[in-house]
Amino acid sequence: MAFEVILEAVGGMGRFQVVHVLLLSFPLLFMASHNLLQNFVAAVPDHRCHLGHNLNVTWGPLVGDLVTLFVPVDQQGRADKCRLYAEPQWHLLWPNGTHGNGSGAETQPCTDGWEYDRSQFSTTIVTEWDLVCERHALRHLVQSLYMAGVLAGSVVFGRLSDRYGRRTLLLWSHFQLAVSGTCGAFSTSFPLFCFWRFLTGMALSGISLNTLCLCLEWIPTKIRTSVATICSYTYTAGQLLLPGVAYLIRDYHWLQLAITLPSFLCFLYSWWFPESARWLVMRNKPEEALKHLKRVANLNGRGQQGGELTVAMVECHMQAELRSSKESFGVLDLFKTPVLRRTTFCTALVWFSTSFCYYGLAIDLQGFGVDAYLIQLIFGAVDIPAKLVGFCTMSYIGRRFSQASSLIMAGVVILINIFIPEELRALRTGFAAFGKGCLSAAFACCFLHAGELYPTVIRQTGVGLVNTIARVGAMVAPLVRLAADQLPFLPMAIYGAMALIAGASACWLPETLNRPLPDTVEEVENRARQEMMQKRELAEPQGTQIPMMEQSV
Repeated sequence: MAFEVILEAVGGMGRFQVVHVLLLSFPLLFMASHNLLQNFVAAVPDHRCHLGHNLNVTWGPLVGDLVTLFVPVDQQGRADKCRLYAEPQWHLLWPNGTHGNGSGAETQPCTDGWEYDRSQFSTTIVTEWDLVCERHALRHLVQSLYMAGVLAGSVVFGRLSDRYGRRTLLLWSHFQLAVSGTCGAFSTSFPLFCFWRFLTGMALSGISLNTLCLCLEWIPTKIRTSVATICSYTYTAGQLLLPGVAYLIRDYHWLQLAITLPSFLCFLYSWWFPESARWLVMRNKPEEALKHLKRVANLNGRGQQGGELTVAMVECHMQAELRSSKESFGVLDLFKTPVLRRTTFCTALVWFSTSFCYYGLAIDLQGFGVDAYLIQLIFGAVDIPAKLVGFCTMSYIGRRFSQASSLIMAGVVILINIFIPEELRALRTGFAAFGKGCLSAAFACCFLHAGELYPTVIRQTGVGLVNTIARVGAMVAPLVRLAADQLPFLPMAIYGAMALIAGASACWLPETLNRPLPDTVEEVENRARQEMMQKRELAEPQGTQIPMMEQSV
């Protein structure tokens, strides 16, 4: 709390903080676009085998004689997507010939590529590198590699940020995003595209981590919840922005470039941000911290108060932080005591499942059989009321209830959707949107609850660990989609079951509503023991005390 006194002296929540938060939040608009870009750059249009370079047949309904001769059809009369007749079926040209008469003929895989319906998506990575049929798993690999980059970025940039500063790593992350996103938009090969997407994921992770640090370390504690809500809704706005941009730009090259170009602007104005004064003091740079504090005071109209600050005053106010920073805690300390160990296991499962289910639903929107632009808009809009309800339940009922109930409702809805016929597309879309909204509320609760569960001396380590595990869930989620090749309902069954399991595990987490943040591991353990004793006293029948007294007499 000592640094809070310094912040109030230089203006509290003044003009600098307002501009600071708004500029830091702006990149979150495009962070959502990059995370969900897979829905459009890797969209799979209708396709069938190319009939050969000597046969000039463009995409269209199955009415041409040439298509009938060479391409098998399914029971719905649609052209087979992956196979050709080994020999032309000339008999189908006769008046008595039907499509069914060729069902027993020998077929073979496509030999001359594919023809694509480009009415909805002019160019995607699927049409660019023929990621269909035997190669269809590669489109899911792209998203997994992107999430692997996010995971690597959270580990690498998190450590570098603590060593070299939040502002330095934020500048580098914006620069890396601008370069890798631009290069990815014009990749000449599929492996190269995957490489640039991996680097883009790393950059996005660096931006999110350092944006969070700079936000929290330059604003007063009393408004952190409001700032977190603003950032969360900025991300939601980005989800609503993406389908509009994708609808206007149907070529994936220019679409990726369009959402990447703002990164150059963010890189330029990020030079304005001051480094975290708290971090500078911790790194034994109080003179530089004082310089930034005086600059903030001038921007907030508190030049006189800022001029009165000295290095000695700053160090004096932050003695407690300096003492605690000398104690070293590692990941193993999260598992040494029983309460902290249980908290870490349950929180890790909650984070993994929330991320796993969220990206499992939000990435492959074509599976719902509804226009991809419309369903992306619906999935973005549903976050607005979902996060508002989640904010209210977290504030008035409790974090544990909000976390558990949102995950359990999401799991139930996902499992119910398995049994809804595909013909009822509107109903399936509505259930999916509701489930995605529940997961969005669960995500919002994850960040707040985890930060309150861990003690100050090991809070960054604990939140960093579960955040890394969440990235693993996001990385695995697209690969689970491949299970649909064996059983169509299996991916949704896995997503729903994991949400239910995580919801149950959230019930074992401590409640933190209206409770002060713990500072030490011993405080966490003692608080849990006291709560357990209180529960036992309430559960113990009142009459049990009488026989004990009589026995003593």
